[in-house]
Amino acid sequence: MTNEPVDPDVDLHVPAQRRELLRGRWSVPAVIAVGGAAGASARYGASLCWPTARDAFPWTTLGVNVVGCAVIGVFMVLISDVWAAHRLVRPFFGTGVLGGFTTFSTYAADIRHLVAAGRPGTGLGYLALTLTAALLSVWIAATLTRRAVKWRQQ
Repeated sequence: MTNEPVDPDVDLHVPAQRRELLRGRWSVPAVIAVGGAAGASARYGASLCWPTARDAFPWTTLGVNVVGCAVIGVFMVLISDVWAAHRLVRPFFGTGVLGGFTTFSTYAADIRHLVAAGRPGTGLGYLALTLTAALLSVWIAATLTRRAVKWRQQ
């Protein structure tokens, strides 16, 4: 259970009242699952459009992760600083769609494949490039979005 406060009017020994606490809690995992399916489908589509040979440099995975991180930067500024979003928007889009779209597990598998293929330098370079590019893209996107919002509000 989370550290959220428990309703003092609910007696946890009464099954009907316990169910009252659970009501509405499934909406968050449900929207994350739906968003994750959409994001993973988009990532899969990118891999079909721009396939990468097994031992080649994984440009598609790098691009997906950098673009996804940039979108995260824009999205977080918009829902945090600009407008009050419905409580399910952040879990759906931020965690679900963008979490499913960005693929750091494939990134780790790509590094392992590059090293196993006798290209440890390329694998290490890919490790550093992805980390650096992803962090820079989220920072640049958030910074530019904040500037655009500030300029638009003037």
